[in-house]
Amino acid sequence: MARPNVEAERSAQILRAACKVIAGKGFRGLRIADVAQEAGLSSGIVHYYFTNKRDLSHAAFEQNVAHSFARRTAILESEDDAVTKLRALVDAYLPGDEETVESWHVWAELWVEAIHEPDLQELNDRAYGEWRRLIAGIVRDGQAAGTIGDADAVEVANLLVGVLDGLALQVLAGSQNMSLARMRTLCQSFIDRVVLPL
Repeated sequence: MARPNVEAERSAQILRAACKVIAGKGFRGLRIADVAQEAGLSSGIVHYYFTNKRDLSHAAFEQNVAHSFARRTAILESEDDAVTKLRALVDAYLPGDEETVESWHVWAELWVEAIHEPDLQELNDRAYGEWRRLIAGIVRDGQAAGTIGDADAVEVANLLVGVLDGLALQVLAGSQNMSLARMRTLCQSFIDRVVLPL
């Protein structure tokens, strides 16, 4: 049997490949053979780690969620004030670079599949619960510092998440009315007009 660190590295390699395939072909187009090819492995090795497409896709969705949060750790742990953190998080989630676009594609596939899959609904609830908790915490910090208005922090978090998700989907879908620059302007304007007023 492989050493634990080798197994963890191989599993992560497969999950990265699965996310690339999901982002490129969609969940419905996901095939173990394509993941194996993307990872530079045999299908047998992929099956050793993940019994079937369902197990692999669920683990890939989990990986995408964890990676998404991990990429924002520096922002969340910075000594910046709450408003600066919110603005930085908005910019970090704009679908403007290859890695972020890939992540958004995987998120979109998760949402579609979660409509039909209770396990994925639970994953979506956990991920969004954590996301709202983080934003609400930043809003509360800003309220305590007197830089953010006294609106309900959870409501503000839900509204900001809704704005980010909705506009990002329009950008990803190639809307003629929603460019990346326009999305950024609208999200920052939302912070100015809804989050900050005292």
